[in-house]
Amino acid sequence: MTEGDGPAGAGPDDTGADAGDGADATDWRQEFAAEARSERPDLVRLCLLVCAVADPAVTQADLDLAEIELDRLAGLVPFGTRGADADVWVAALADVLGRRAGFQGVPADYQRLESSLLHEVLRRRRGLPILLSVIWMEVARRAGAPVYGLGLPGHFVVGFGDPAELHLADPFTGGRPMTGTDAELLVAGATGEALDPSMLRPATPAAIVLRILNNIRAWASTRPERSDVALWAVELSLLLPSHPAKLRLQRAELLVQRGDFLTGAAEMEAYATIMDAVEPSAAETIRNRAKAARALLN
Repeated sequence: MTEGDGPAGAGPDDTGADAGDGADATDWRQEFAAEARSERPDLVRLCLLVCAVADPAVTQADLDLAEIELDRLAGLVPFGTRGADADVWVAALADVLGRRAGFQGVPADYQRLESSLLHEVLRRRRGLPILLSVIWMEVARRAGAPVYGLGLPGHFVVGFGDPAELHLADPFTGGRPMTGTDAELLVAGATGEALDPSMLRPATPAAIVLRILNNIRAWASTRPERSDVALWAVELSLLLPSHPAKLRLQRAELLVQRGDFLTGAAEMEAYATIMDAVEPSAAETIRNRAKAARALLN
């Protein structure tokens, strides 16, 4: 399965925290909502707040240490790289992060929830392409690079310089340089279709975080016993300023799955009301599911 679809399968080192319980989790969620809707959302802060919601053991000190590590890594980038061509930046970051620090990914990383949590990826030096790309982007930004993220179908990569010139690197492979042709082949392999110019637009922080949360939901979807993870991932997604409307229905379904039949049914009915205007037959199907959920109380 591709990174854009999210990690799948069971692994022995899956994070086991039952996130979302307790007052601290509420505070983290409120901070996530505020940051997501700020004028200039901080990508790293949003990713770290996801970590805090995921693991109740995470403290502000842990988040601060992650920021300090990003600063330290940025300090390893040669000062003379500032103002250099995009290809020089690619080589410099590949040396610092790929070769010296050992950031890269392996197929087994798709099996682990930690691969989607920034503080764990910084610790383990392993993760999904999108989390490794977040680290590359933030280290490069702090070092003065013109950098951006590119959410290609199935695989997230990093670009330097003018986006129209496609100076790309793949952090999952330790920083392998990529050409426009490489990007075309990657998209063709993932979708069977040609690369569309719209795929080459730099990703916004909100879009990156939504994709990370989608990966987490996909990881949890193959593990019914981890519906708690799926629920908090959906709920954080709903706090983003832009998100698919169907996430409201997914949240309702998860609530029913976890035994909160009344709340889940009420949210299904609210979603059905929205669907009345665009797809009445689907709205009726959802109302029937809400009735079935209420019947589970009997």
